[in-house]
Amino acid sequence: MSRDHLQPATCGSAEAPYLDLLARDASVEAYEQPVLRARAEGEPAGRIAALEQARALALRVRAELEGRRRREAELSALFETAHDLASLRDLDAVLQAIVQRARSLLGTDVAYLSLNDPVRGDTYMRVTEGSVSARFQQLRLGMGEGLGGLVAQTARPYVTDDYFKDDRFQHTLAIDTGVRDEGLVAILGVPLMLGPHVIGVLFAADRRARVFEREQIALLGSFAALAAAAIDTANLLTETRSALARLERANEIIRDRSGVIERASEVHDRLAELVLRGGGVHDVAAAVSQVLAGTVEFTEAAAAPAGALEASRAEAHAVRHGGDWIAAVTAGGELLGALVLRGHPGLDPVDQRTLERAAMVTSLLLLARRSAAEAEQRVRGELLDDLLDARDRDPRLLRERASRLHADLAATHVVLAARLDGPAADADEEAAARRRLWSAASHLAATRHGLAAARDGGTVLLLPLGAGDTATEVARRTARHLGTAVHQPVTVGASAPVTDLARHPETVAAAYAEGRRCLDALRLLGRSGDGAAAEDFGFLGLLLAGERDIAGFVDRTIGPVVSYDERRGTELLRTLDAYFEGGMSPARTKDALHVHVNTVAQRLERVGRLLGGDWQTPARALEIQLALRLHRLAAPGPR
Repeated sequence: MSRDHLQPATCGSAEAPYLDLLARDASVEAYEQPVLRARAEGEPAGRIAALEQARALALRVRAELEGRRRREAELSALFETAHDLASLRDLDAVLQAIVQRARSLLGTDVAYLSLNDPVRGDTYMRVTEGSVSARFQQLRLGMGEGLGGLVAQTARPYVTDDYFKDDRFQHTLAIDTGVRDEGLVAILGVPLMLGPHVIGVLFAADRRARVFEREQIALLGSFAALAAAAIDTANLLTETRSALARLERANEIIRDRSGVIERASEVHDRLAELVLRGGGVHDVAAAVSQVLAGTVEFTEAAAAPAGALEASRAEAHAVRHGGDWIAAVTAGGELLGALVLRGHPGLDPVDQRTLERAAMVTSLLLLARRSAAEAEQRVRGELLDDLLDARDRDPRLLRERASRLHADLAATHVVLAARLDGPAADADEEAAARRRLWSAASHLAATRHGLAAARDGGTVLLLPLGAGDTATEVARRTARHLGTAVHQPVTVGASAPVTDLARHPETVAAAYAEGRRCLDALRLLGRSGDGAAAEDFGFLGLLLAGERDIAGFVDRTIGPVVSYDERRGTELLRTLDAYFEGGMSPARTKDALHVHVNTVAQRLERVGRLLGGDWQTPARALEIQLALRLHRLAAPGPR
């Protein structure tokens, strides 16, 4: 039996132990055992290589699953915290839950929250989780002291991977003693903001050196925003109760306020239910519209009133703008858009807070959608990278991976090379523009059931070719779409159509090389911001094509004439040869063919109907003569 027949079975048996490990959620160390066992038992080198390849793939799948579980856990914790906040009854319980979840999700030894004491002019520990030192739990810090003082002073997150070696903040004996008593080394602190004011700091800390990632800083910032909102809500409830106690008509106001608060609680519960059911941003807007008896819409940041939007973000509250209310939708300092309440100029504080809570839930939904989109973009890019590098040659596995992304490798595709052509002020601006190009290309690939990846300073796309579509049309559409998305010219070169990519992944790399050659040709010809394929360059396409598609060039140029001669036994090709050899003179042509000049005229008229009325223009005539010469060279028999 041949090696080709044995390969699928070998691959299948190599994957089996790793599928079992994935199903059991085994540790990373367990994935080494099948290879070690095979080596110990003296298995053939091919078997060991197959096991190593299956191990690498299984570890990638395991890492992706772990990443998704982690993201799901983070979002679930944020949603649960938002729900706790919506049904706020005990501030201590909510803050304790926030600190516990922050510690669990960031995987730190300790998490704690400090609040400013405006009466005493210092900061004190409010909630701790994982702390073992009584002295640390009772610390009071002067304003501006320690890492927390730096966070409060700048209103920005700060992180240190080694607290005692960091001289960016003021060390004091009391703070250093408490930190040393707790055994902390790496500390991350993010501010708790109420409008422009810092009211405290949320910390996550480890008893060993550690580098906190950007995503972890953003996550702790989200928890800090929820903690600040919980404190703000508690303060608002306290103020409301105090005001009600001082009013003469206490019973009437209490009934009215109770109804409003219950309505707000109902809204919060509905929002939490929407999130859990997988609702979208517009579902949240619709739910709040019903409760507030107005029209609530989500708008992009660019479409909202700039002054009101900036005021809402700075104050962390909804602000009035004419007859509307604007609530900024933010996450970790990033402005994502706004909720606009129309037709409701009079808004009581609880309804205002309802709008603000809806904006917070909207930001969580947008972050979740972005996280899912980025994960899908990475997976699409990894599959296209594997096709370009021909690393994974198992057709079944390639088809399965593509199917999970709603891509069909059996369909006819075009490989496109895209590159920015606008000037960049500096390296940072150029890098940002490239990220925008990759993001736009990834979105286009997802909507077209294709793939996209960043490569060679630009982007490569693999898009399916629709019925009646051509590589040129796809290239031009893609150039226009990406140029509009990134607001600067994007040049796109396309390959000839390619098929059966699962069985022949190497064709993707060859097609990409052809697309890049077309891209370079467009830029040399001064056609930046345009799209084209090799077929658009006529006989120059022969120079651009990686495989020199001579037969395709001849067929595109004089194919109708060749087919006509074959079907009818005419001599149009011979007449064309004589016509061009005679300097395009009908008189010299009839002498060379020994026919009447009217016969020559009739044949040339037939050629014009087959090739188009512009066949004698200089550019077309040059291509036709080259195609005739190539056709003669390719014909069997003496030349």
